Order: sequence, then structure tokens, then C-alpha cells
Amino acid sequence: MNCASQNLEELLKANASPLVLAGMLAERVKQERARIWKPLPGPQTEAFKSAAFETLFGGAAGGGKSFLLLGLARSQHKSVLLLRRTYPELEDSLILKSKQVYGNPERYNVAKHVWEFEDGTRIRFGHLEHEDDVHKYLSSEFDLVGFDELTQFTQFQYEYLLSRARTTLKGQRVRLVACTNPGGEGHDWVVARWAAWLDETYPHPAAVGELRYFKRDDSGHEIETMPDDPEAMSRTFIAARLIDNPYLGEDYRRTLNLLPEPLRSQLLHGDWKAGQVDEAYQLIPRAWIKAAMARWTAEGKKDLLTSLGVDVARGGNDKTVIAKRYGNWIAPLEKYPGTTTSSGQDVVTLFASSLTHGAVANIDVIGVGASAYDIASAQNLNVQAINVAEKSDANDKSGKLSFTNKRAEYCWRLREKLDPDNGSELALPNDPELLADLCALRWRMQPNGIRIESKDEMRSHLGRSPDAGDAVMLAFVGKKTTGCYFF
Repeated sequence: MNCASQNLEELLKANASPLVLAGMLAERVKQERARIWKPLPGPQTEAFKSAAFETLFGGAAGGGKSFLLLGLARSQHKSVLLLRRTYPELEDSLILKSKQVYGNPERYNVAKHVWEFEDGTRIRFGHLEHEDDVHKYLSSEFDLVGFDELTQFTQFQYEYLLSRARTTLKGQRVRLVACTNPGGEGHDWVVARWAAWLDETYPHPAAVGELRYFKRDDSGHEIETMPDDPEAMSRTFIAARLIDNPYLGEDYRRTLNLLPEPLRSQLLHGDWKAGQVDEAYQLIPRAWIKAAMARWTAEGKKDLLTSLGVDVARGGNDKTVIAKRYGNWIAPLEKYPGTTTSSGQDVVTLFASSLTHGAVANIDVIGVGASAYDIASAQNLNVQAINVAEKSDANDKSGKLSFTNKRAEYCWRLREKLDPDNGSELALPNDPELLADLCALRWRMQPNGIRIESKDEMRSHLGRSPDAGDAVMLAFVGKKTTGCYFF
């Protein structure tokens, strides 16, 4: 009998107060839980201790993900639901491993798939093979909901179970922990939900383990917000690595190394980008944009300033963005909050001094940009009014495709300049917003030519205005006086 147990027995005999006895019992339970399981040093401990409401613990196979869920369930929580997509997967993984971790087989109810411990902790195993299986938990509440292999679940199933994460126990923490490898049916929605950590196009990338805060806006879209927002819920991602698990040796690594791509990179290295496929109607392939960014170096600016693309903010969260073009080299984008460019003169002040050696500023004059153009023209600055809604008379490089308007024409021309088959030398700055904007361009064929989504349409799937991408597109519009409309 250990010291804590001995002291408890002595206090019982001495008729100690209930408060003292409760404290001793809590300490005894704490010691017992710690004896059962401790997280491995490194990412597993970081995930165990994370303060996030939602934690994604994932990456390479063999990172100790299932044991994290089982350890958290027994050591930190009272009412737990641990899930796999199908029952055979559940039986072969979480249930089997729980018997290794918990022991005490008499505490496991085989019929109900539930562990019930003497301290009141109840750990339930479940599966969601079908979409509507979530309704089995309609009136349930759990202070820990854990998903093993989250990318096998649908987004609806995950978000529904969010509503089951609650408790009436004072002081009991509530959280969701999802463990997974990249790949699988739900890969795309998981990347989208944890885009701040997993999507290279996210404008403000988060560090592994960093807490970020999110909420739904009035239109139902999820947006990032601040920690002090009363609607904010915290989220994080922690990478699981094979190297951090001392119980899996070189043989397992060699086994994973034999897998074909993209499984090899997904499971061996935890690479979330492996196997990523562009949208069917994505205008510019991601690989072309990444290649242009890889060509960019600070020493690449060899020409004089050729032109500027000026995309003027329409207010709100939009930004005024200026893209300066030096031949085939684009300088790091200059971005200004829309609140700081409330007048046309504010915008003109940002670029007027740059217009030397014949450089032209191409200004989007739809909306508030018209004021900036008028003021710049009155000051005899070399500017062009670009109205992307105007009809296009041009054709693509093959001469076979026409365009519905100037926006479609200019975006397609940028695509042609990035096409490696055309010997592209274009160098773009490594800017996550720019990458996201250019990847978000969608096209479709209409009877009157190729159509590109408008800015307002892009907001629905990008979550903001594509200001950086439009500024770069504008920077390549040629001088109308020369008859060269793109250069």
C-alpha cells in the first residue's frame, strides 16, 4: 500500500472530515491515473497539455495517436466518446489497445463497448459508418470527444459531434481531439478546417501548436477572430511524427518506405500536401504558380520599373494592393488596409513617386478605384483606367478561344505567361495570399467565350476579396496606346 492509500485508511478510521477525505481520494485517483499512462515526450505531451478546444494531432503513421486518445480519456476526463468510422476498425484499434492500457478487464462491458471505472469515469467506444449514425448521440454529452483517423469521417459527422461536447460538472474541461494521417475521404475538409496550419495558401500561417480562434459570421461562414471575441473557440494542430515514438523501430519505417506515392509521403512523413489535386476548373495550376515563386530571388530585379497594378480596396476587410513589375520580376506586394485608403488621394499618394522612366499604373476603376484614377490623371501621372467588365475582342494564344470580358482575357493571359510550355520566366514573390488568390481563379466555357469568376463570386470560396491576385494581373496589362493589351 502506498503512502496516499495508507493515509486515507488511517483518516477513515479516525473519522476525518468529508472535505479532507475527498481531497485524499482525489489525490489517490490522480496517482492511479498517472500510473496507468503518461504521454511520450514531444508532440504527444504537447497535444496532451494543449489548451485548445479542438486539437488535430496528426501526420505520420506510428506517432502514438490512438494512445493519446486513450490516455487523455482515462487521465483527464469523466465522460468520453472515442470514435472510429466502422466497428471492425474500432475493435482492431482503440478497443484492443484500451485493454493493453487499462487492464482491469472486469471494468469493460463488452456488449455496450464501455469502460466504467470506480472513480466514475465512463469511456464509450462508437462508430459512424453511415452519415446519420450521429443521431445515436442526439441527447448525449461528453467532456471529451475523440476521433481516431479523422479523415475517414465526413465534415457533417465531425461538426455534429461538436454539439455533444459539453458537461455540467464544475471545473471539468471539455475538448475535442482528432487524430489522423493525411489522405482519406475527408482529407480536403480537414485541411480546410485546419487551413492555418495545413494549407500553404492561408494568408496568415500558424505555427504548430499555436492557438488560433474561430467563429461563424452572420452569413454562416467560418472566420478567424481574436481570443477576446465572446464567440471565439480555440483550435490548434500538432504534428505527430514516427521518430517521436520509441516503441516503433527501423523495420516499421522501412515498411512505410515501400508504399507507393502519395501514401508514402502521407504516412511516412505526414505530408498533407502529397496527393493534393487541383480543382477541375482551376484556371492556373498550383504547380505553375509555385514554380514562378521558386524562381523569385531578391537579386532577380534587373529591369527598371515597367508597370504597377493597383487594386483599390472597397472597404471592410479588403486591402489596397500595389504590385510593382520589373520586366518578369514582381516585387513583394505592398498591402494597405482599406481603412487607410478611404479617398482617391490616399491611394495616389502610395504610388505617385514610383512612376518614373515611363512606368504606367494600371488602376481598377470599378467602384472606388475611379476616384484614384481621376485624381492621378488630373496630376498628369502616367495611369490607365482598367475596367475588367468591358467586352473583350481578343483571342487566346491559339487564336481559337475568345473571352466574355477583359477580366477573363487578362486572367487567361497571366495563365499563358505562367505556362512552362511557353518558356515562362515570370518570378512571383512567395506570398500566401497571392498563391491562394491565383489558385482560387475558376473558369468555364460559355457560348460567348471563356468566363472567369468575378471578385464577388470568388469571395464565397476564398473567404475574402482576391486583392493580391488582381493587383498582379493588372500589373501585366499593356499600354492601350500601343495596341498591346498584355505584355
